[in-house]
Amino acid sequence: MPAARRGIVTGGTWCVDNNRLISFWPEEDGIAEILSQELAGGGSGCNLAVDIRHLDPAMPVETIAIVGDDEGGRFLRSIAEEAGIDHRQMHVDGSLPTQFTDAYASATTHRRTHLFAKAIAAVLTPDHFDLAATTGRILHLGLPGFHKQLDSVWADGDNGWVTVLKKARALGLKTNIELASLEPHVLTDTVMPCLGHLDYVVVNDAEIGALASLPTVSRGVTDADLCEAAARKVLEDGAMELVVVHWPKLAIAVTREGTVARKASVAIPPELVVGANGAGDAFAAGMIYGIHEGWPLEKSLALAHATAACSLRSVTTSGTVVGWQETLRLADSWGWRT
Repeated sequence: MPAARRGIVTGGTWCVDNNRLISFWPEEDGIAEILSQELAGGGSGCNLAVDIRHLDPAMPVETIAIVGDDEGGRFLRSIAEEAGIDHRQMHVDGSLPTQFTDAYASATTHRRTHLFAKAIAAVLTPDHFDLAATTGRILHLGLPGFHKQLDSVWADGDNGWVTVLKKARALGLKTNIELASLEPHVLTDTVMPCLGHLDYVVVNDAEIGALASLPTVSRGVTDADLCEAAARKVLEDGAMELVVVHWPKLAIAVTREGTVARKASVAIPPELVVGANGAGDAFAAGMIYGIHEGWPLEKSLALAHATAACSLRSVTTSGTVVGWQETLRLADSWGWRT
């Protein structure tokens, strides 16, 4: 790997999030009150890039994405500029609107519900990724299932995600992929071919179950032992150095060398919790930052949980993520679950 490579490159989803805090999530034909709303950036490419810049403003962050030639696209470019993200490869295409999501957070349960339109995300292809022009060390790629061209066969029988990952590893970048909790068959069809070209996988309890075909979550309850078994299976099926599985109470990390680490989450006071939108991206940001900096596994897991906890204080994905030192201090002040 070239010694000059430093920083994070995010590739894939940038969308406009219309974040709404509602009284509760109603059933069909029901009604609920919108308590507040706020426009923000969203998607894996946006969230992790902004989170990393909040954790460490000195960390170089680049992004590769596509937006429409419209108000939404200009809004997302302004977010990248304000955060100090290198967005020279944020391509503008006027053929379709910018991708957007209506993101609802329940004030009763703090659970999230997303309604999205892929729009311009459908035309992002491997040709948009000039990885030779990047200087970052780790490529964070997502989201399979949201980008039609990348989900489809592109070159030599590989889908677009594999094509990008092969480019990245040939240039010496480490690779990670971000997922969304879509139907299991979507994840397996798009992600399983990627496993041989990834260095890290950081996913939630349901996603690891989908990849490993194991019932890691049953009736809303997560089975930690099955999550570890699923992580081991996915590790065996791929080329990864590390697989991390997280959910609100716990995270489990399994390395290729056989190390297993479990870390309970932060006991953030319930009155501080506003919504869980972006908490998974925040966890990944903390984890990827620790990996980039060569931290011990336990410290990286701690920062991952702490970053996720800090993000819970806002209805947006990144609005309350702060510097990594302050993030760990806050986590210690709130305490850790047992």
